Amino acid sequence: MSAQSDRIVAAARGWIGTPYRHQASCRGAGTDCLGLIRGVWREVLGLDPERPPAYSMDWAEPARDEVLWRAARRHLLLREPSEAAPGDVLLFRMRDGAVAKHLGIAGRIGPEASFIHAYSGHAVVESPLTPPWARRIVARFSFPEEG
Repeated sequence: MSAQSDRIVAAARGWIGTPYRHQASCRGAGTDCLGLIRGVWREVLGLDPERPPAYSMDWAEPARDEVLWRAARRHLLLREPSEAAPGDVLLFRMRDGAVAKHLGIAGRIGPEASFIHAYSGHAVVESPLTPPWARRIVARFSFPEEG
C-alpha cells in the first residue's frame, strides 16, 4: 500500500460513526456517501475540487442520468478491477438498470475485503465487501496523487 493509500484509508476510518445526513460532509456531525469522499479528499488533498449542486437521494434515476459517474471521472482516476488497492473509490449501482448512486472507499482488499461508506439509515461504517456488494461495483477509481 502506498503512503497516500494509507492516508486515505486512515482518513476514511476517522469518519466511522459519523451519522448519515443527506448532502452533508462534516466528520462527526453528518455525511452521505459523496460527503465522505469529499471529506477524505479535503483531509488528504486539500480543498474540494468542485462544490456539488444540490442533489436528490435518487441521483437522477428517473432521467437515467449518470451524474455521479461523470463527476467521479472529472476528479478521480479510473482504475481497472485487476488494479484493486486500499483507498480506491468504489462506485456502486444499487439495482440492475439503475444509475450508479453509491460510493465507498476500499479499506482492505483480498479475502477479507472491506469498504468504508455512509448510507441512509446508518452511520459511516466499514462493511465486508461481500459478493452482493462486490457485484454492484460498476467502477473503481483512485484519488489523484498529491502534488
